[in-house]
Formats: sequence, C-alpha cells, structure tokens
Amino acid sequence: MPGHLLLISNSTNPGHGYLEHCEAELWETFEGRAQIVFIPYALADQDGYSDLAESKFEAIGLRLRSAHRHPRPAEAVTAADGIFVGGGNTFRLLHRVRAFGLIEAIRSVIDRGAPYAGASAGCNLACPTIKTTNDMPIVDPEGFDALDLFPYQVNPHYVDRDPDVAHGGETREQRIAEFHEENDTPVIGLREGSLLRHIGGITTLHGDRGARLFRKGHDPFEMSPGVVIEDAVAAI
Repeated sequence: MPGHLLLISNSTNPGHGYLEHCEAELWETFEGRAQIVFIPYALADQDGYSDLAESKFEAIGLRLRSAHRHPRPAEAVTAADGIFVGGGNTFRLLHRVRAFGLIEAIRSVIDRGAPYAGASAGCNLACPTIKTTNDMPIVDPEGFDALDLFPYQVNPHYVDRDPDVAHGGETREQRIAEFHEENDTPVIGLREGSLLRHIGGITTLHGDRGARLFRKGHDPFEMSPGVVIEDAVAAI
C-alpha cells in the first residue's frame, strides 16, 4: 500500500472556501514536494478548475500544476512527486484518466513514494473500484476498477437518514447494503468535513463529524475522529 494517502470527503464545507477545512492536512501531505500534479478531469471546465486549485495551493505555500496543461499528461504525471485529484463526476474522471493513460502513471509515482490526495471523486478513484460513488454515470468508463491504492471502498459525502424528512427512496445506508449484496469489500461512509490519512500502513480518521464503517453481514459501526481504520475493520 502507498506510504501517504489523504482522502477527503468534500472539497468545500458550507461557509468556508475551497479546501479551507483541510489546508493543514494538505500542507503536511505535500510539504517539500516540488512537482505536485493536479488531475482536473472530473469537471468539464478544466481551465477554471485548475486555476482554482493552483491558486489555493499557492495560498498555502505549495506549487500545483495541472496535467491538462501539459501536451502529454502522462509525462507530467510520471515526473510528479505528488498527486492531487479533484472532485466532480467520478465516471468522467475515471473515463478520462484511462483515456490519457494515467492509471499506470499515477500508480508508478505513488509506488516511488509520492503522496496522493483526492477529494470526493478523487477519493473514489483511490479505492479498488468506483462502485460506491454517488454520481450519475454520465459517461461509460469501460469498467469500474480504479487505482486500488486503498484497500477499502469509500462513500464520500455520506449522509445519515433524517427522521424529520419524508423520503421514500433508499437511504445511503440502504444503498451500501445493496453494494454488500454483491460485493465483500468494507465501505467507509465518510461524512462531509471528514477525511482519512494513511501514513506508514496506518489509516486514521480526521475531521469533526466522524464516519460509519460498513462490513458485509455486520451492523454499521460508528467511528469517531482519531480511530484507526484497520483496528475498526478487524474489530467487527
């Protein structure tokens, strides 16, 4: 497994700016890295998205450059010493990452020790598959297999059932139960404002809203900030 992963549920918290809630973690993840490459392909407006992300990284003292600005994106990724993948539509992200030949390029730099951070769709991309995304399949990515940098599935933007709201459709918990009718991989329901940091083989939950762990055949398990994910998975 890679040495340093930062998996962020959402890019923007209500009342805060883009990535403001995770500035410290981004700095700690990428400090000292000279060639951090941004993967903007989850959104259609790649120029505007890259301007936003590059400006944010600059504001916290980091240099970020978008892969889409390079005539050969795979070369930009291969030369990177850090990867940041932005949110948006996960199906479009996986489709374009595959089209540009970036799956193996990203894996190769992560295997060399480069850190990886991903928000929302970028968080999904780090998982074994994108099967636990919330997005509509607006394009066919020709398969759901993703980077497989992290051994568990993540459901970003996880929301709990609101008993005061009438809703006849499936809750997020029910949708994850449906996933486990066909799949075995544990799923982390990562609430907005929460994030996962994997360093040296240990994954810890950060943020102030916690998360829920779902394992096939078991009741959901509530996790508080600071919990070690591997310990939680082993305990249920």
